[in-house]
Amino acid sequence: MSLQDRIQMHIGQSVETKMHTAELLTDDICLVSQWLIGCLVSDNKIITCGNGASLAVAQLLSTSLLNKFDQDRPGLPSLTIGTDSCATNGISNSFSFAEVYARQIKALGQPGDILVIISTGGNSPNIIQAIQAAHDREIAVIALTGGDGGGVASLLTEHDIELRVPSDIKPIIHEAHMSIIHCLCDLIDHQLFEESQ
Repeated sequence: MSLQDRIQMHIGQSVETKMHTAELLTDDICLVSQWLIGCLVSDNKIITCGNGASLAVAQLLSTSLLNKFDQDRPGLPSLTIGTDSCATNGISNSFSFAEVYARQIKALGQPGDILVIISTGGNSPNIIQAIQAAHDREIAVIALTGGDGGGVASLLTEHDIELRVPSDIKPIIHEAHMSIIHCLCDLIDHQLFEESQ
């Protein structure tokens, strides 16, 4: 396969997966945007987390809410846990890496907040413990996953929602997750700021 063919293949897989994601998840993405808006207008916050590239996607959501997405508007309360290297290192050293998110959720999370977890496979122990900690704090969970949803899917309750990308290819899942995040940010801005004008 030539380099050009590899480029065409990658972009083709990405586009196909995003289109399939749109077909499957449009209604759920709309619902999630309304959950997030409900959280924000109730003076609660959105907490995000993930591992590796998924942490970068989690930061994309928090930064787009806290700063801005596409238009100037007031900042919205959101934070990404896992980006503070001292906290991550300290918790990992004193306890374990599996507890790195759960301890922060227990300390910072309040009932009415929403936890958005980003995980391509859904099986990371720290993500599993994060969901359990969120449930203990009466925090709803929105899970962006891929593949079969992994262990995350079995932990979610009727108060949570999963946006599962129909792919097993991790880079393609990441790209679809970013598209979902962009959709959510656009819907939040539209519903909170454009409709009120």
